Amino acid sequence: MEAMAGDKFLQKFRLYETRSKFYLIGRDKTRTLWRVLKIDRMEPTELEIEEDHTSYTENECQELLWRIHEGNRLTGGLKFVTKCYGIVGFIKFLGPYYMVLITRRRKVGTICGHEIYSVGKSELIAIPSPIVWPNVAYSRDENRYKRLLCSVDLSKDFFFSYSYNIMRSLQKNITDKNTGQVVYETMFVWNEFLSRAIRNHLKNTTWTVALIHGFFKQSKLSVAGKEFWLTLIARRSRHFAGTRFLKRGVNEKGRVANDVETEQIVFEDTPDEIPHQISSVVQHRGSIPLIWFQETSRLNIRPDIILKPDVDYKTTRLHFENLALRYGNPIIILNLIKTREKKPRESLLRAEFAKAIHYINKGLPDDKRLKFLHMDLSKLSRRKGTNVLSLLNKVASDVLDLTDFLHCEITTSKYEDASSGQGAVANSGDIESIQDQNLCATKLVPLLLQKGVLRTNCIDCLDRTNVAQFAYGLAAVGRQLHVLQLNETPTIELHAPLADDLMDFYERMGDTLAIQYGGSAAHNKIFCEQRGQWKAATQSQEFLRTLQRYYSNAYTDPEKQDSINVFLGHFQPQEGKPALWKLDSDQHYNIGRQGTLTEETGRSFIKRSLSDGNILCDNTGGPVSDCNVGKNNTSSDLLPMQPLEDIREPSDSAPEISIEPNPCSSTNYSTLSGRHSISEERQNYLRRLGYPELHSSNFLDLDLLSSSGNSCEEEIYERSSLINSPMDVVSIESTTSYSEQGHNDEQGRDDTDLSRSSSQMSDIRDYSDRFAHWVDGGGMLCY
Repeated sequence: MEAMAGDKFLQKFRLYETRSKFYLIGRDKTRTLWRVLKIDRMEPTELEIEEDHTSYTENECQELLWRIHEGNRLTGGLKFVTKCYGIVGFIKFLGPYYMVLITRRRKVGTICGHEIYSVGKSELIAIPSPIVWPNVAYSRDENRYKRLLCSVDLSKDFFFSYSYNIMRSLQKNITDKNTGQVVYETMFVWNEFLSRAIRNHLKNTTWTVALIHGFFKQSKLSVAGKEFWLTLIARRSRHFAGTRFLKRGVNEKGRVANDVETEQIVFEDTPDEIPHQISSVVQHRGSIPLIWFQETSRLNIRPDIILKPDVDYKTTRLHFENLALRYGNPIIILNLIKTREKKPRESLLRAEFAKAIHYINKGLPDDKRLKFLHMDLSKLSRRKGTNVLSLLNKVASDVLDLTDFLHCEITTSKYEDASSGQGAVANSGDIESIQDQNLCATKLVPLLLQKGVLRTNCIDCLDRTNVAQFAYGLAAVGRQLHVLQLNETPTIELHAPLADDLMDFYERMGDTLAIQYGGSAAHNKIFCEQRGQWKAATQSQEFLRTLQRYYSNAYTDPEKQDSINVFLGHFQPQEGKPALWKLDSDQHYNIGRQGTLTEETGRSFIKRSLSDGNILCDNTGGPVSDCNVGKNNTSSDLLPMQPLEDIREPSDSAPEISIEPNPCSSTNYSTLSGRHSISEERQNYLRRLGYPELHSSNFLDLDLLSSSGNSCEEEIYERSSLINSPMDVVSIESTTSYSEQGHNDEQGRDDTDLSRSSSQMSDIRDYSDRFAHWVDGGGMLCY
């Protein structure tokens, strides 16, 4: 990880101006290093930046400013403009360049001694002096583009760090040696486009900060009388980013809408904020990776789903290829959408998604195959006596047995090389942390690494997905606390105080992500029921959020999407070309500053007819360009595909998905120091299942078994139509039906709490046996 020796990260800045130049003065936290950046103001439409490589003391810097003031006295001298905490970037619309600065920040957390900040306030400052402003700078279009950019409120859910690569997970920071500008090119840095000009000109990232959009929360919690810190981070991808009905499915580069990486970090509470051990687990959410749409409609609160056929599932394949490069194998897909509906909507995607996974798996070896789990969460949550969180928690526990999680020991030592002004690059596994004005090299020694990832989705990847992610986080935090020796058992009960605290974390994260993508807070019905809240109040809250989401989707999302496209550089204005607001939701991808496709082409080959919801296709969309993703880390090594030379991942994604060889493979856990108990637990689990390796292609359907005891019309329709399901292509010889205890049909059955019934315990054991069969031999497991 890149660090400036002696705590030489520039963290505080002061902006001064003369009639001809801006002077940005930056200093480090200890006030021992001062640097100067000069920006020319006499160029009306171009950006000219000059970095003074001299390292000043505070007195020397004050003397320099006095000389600048004296030299410009006849034209007004040197004037103070504002204090700030970093440059977000530079942008140009039709006329001059503008500079985006962070003028207020808030500390929100600490990771291994590295401070994490959120943006409190930002400011947009025009670069040229008013005496050289071009006429177009006063135009109506210019002002409208400025308003669009400023409508992306950086004070909401944007965060950054000067010394820690917060855009990457803790495990990625340990195993990946890429630093500096490379990390700005990853998928989670939202100001990559804005900061590109200054980074490319200066060849460093000294003056800029990398902004992450999503969610960050850190709090001190306790378990068994021991205090620890829990951090929950959600990183939203800048690729194919946007609003609910305007960004759905997957684009031709394999990037999905609402792509969010969630990381849960746990470490013990220590006085110096640097723990002795730390643990992290990562999970993923993203739109269903098929080409599908829903047209915004002011007359229909639930627009029809339009599915575009893809014979070879090229884009779906690209998406999972990217996931394999980012996280390794296995990739476990938890699909929560509805199985059967009176008017097929979600069920169309469910059937096509299952068909796509089966098609892709046919060309993969057993240990690389995608593992597909289906659970109709909406149907299960409506059944009396069914504890959905208990079922999800059991699924999460079994998934963790496949993927594991990161567990590290931390050692610190003084860093001897304190030469001023020069950057020091830490070795792999080293995260440098600053304490008491001395540089300490914090070395993280991995005892266990996460391999693979759980990918969860529903139709929006908001409400049901958030419930499932909480269940996974609860199962993970129990194991994390256990390996950190903060709790005697590796499980946390659903009714424990810690579970309530964690539910609050995930509920807040769910609300934040839902507002960003869907326009309203998340529907938290299951959380409210778990806490025993009044049902009428919950229903009223859900109704109001539905209305709020409908209004946002129908009336405000188009302008919000335009703002995102301007901020991310997906649309770059150009004189003589149509303005952004004169284009439909897809055409803007074809307009760039040079009149060519910008980096994220979206689905430019598809044009929409908003009048009737039809998809009009043309032949303008060309194939995705080839690229080389690295000599040692090719896509075929991690997720082998059938030969498709025209769908390789573009080169701009290579830095974000390159990984280092796993130093802690599943074959040597028993040799890792401090992991004997976990290793034994894992080996006992494998011996109990009777399988030496966890592999093979899997389809696991967790919602069909419960239909056996239901005589209602909907369930009869579901069972009769099962014959025509694309899941028939998968072996169903292991499929068995049984009725959950407490499940009611129309004749009336006894309602019994699922979590307290003795038959539920036998159901769980039965589920575990079937899960083992699913892991080893494939087929379909119904629950």
